[in-house]
Amino acid sequence: MQPELNVFEDVTLITLQNIPADIAFIAQVFEKIGSMGVDVDMISLSPVQSSRTSLSFTIKDDDLVNILSYTSKLDDGSVKSIVSSGNCKISINDDAMENCPGFAGKVFAAAAKAEVEIRLITTSESQISMLVTKSDFDAAFASIKKIWE
Repeated sequence: MQPELNVFEDVTLITLQNIPADIAFIAQVFEKIGSMGVDVDMISLSPVQSSRTSLSFTIKDDDLVNILSYTSKLDDGSVKSIVSSGNCKISINDDAMENCPGFAGKVFAAAAKAEVEIRLITTSESQISMLVTKSDFDAAFASIKKIWE
């Protein structure tokens, strides 16, 4: 059976640098974003090395202005926001990938073969999601799709 490939366009990646490495702080960030009616999709927390860390997440491009007005005030302005809009998310969904060594390697090799820039990767037992620039989307999607042809 072939995995399900889903595509989501107009995705913004936000990376918050220099945030407190404190789950209570992170919870407050996402609770506030949720109260603003903004749907957060991919989330990645950098490994904590000190009392500060970086947090990346994706939202719809349309929600960017609302989020920036909030994130610019985080931790009294000491948090730096890095923003990349106009991206595409490619999600590969397949229950068979659980306990299937090498599945992620095949997907990442296909992206490497297409020579695309991967902005963010998130995974679960049955899903791999990769964020790519809009300009890299066609090449990334075609290369990944070829795995199962």
